[in-house]
Amino acid sequence: MDNGTLALLIPILGLSIPIFAIWTQHQRKIEEIRAKSLTETNAQAAARAQALEERVRTLEAIVTDKSYDVASQIEALRTPDAARSTKQ
Repeated sequence: MDNGTLALLIPILGLSIPIFAIWTQHQRKIEEIRAKSLTETNAQAAARAQALEERVRTLEAIVTDKSYDVASQIEALRTPDAARSTKQ
């Protein structure tokens, strides 16, 4: 390598190091934002799953417990809805 080539590479290398550092910092911030978004999405999904599990447990209790009269339960649920819709 001659002196002219070396004299050209030194400033190029000196300028490319900060550019590379800025780029890697930017990439890290993007990944942090993605991770935060995924964490929030996972928390929402877990909350929805827990609510659905509670609903399924309630329905299982209604269906499997012999002391419940399913038809009267359904009618009891319909009655307040009918009363609410007539009030509005």
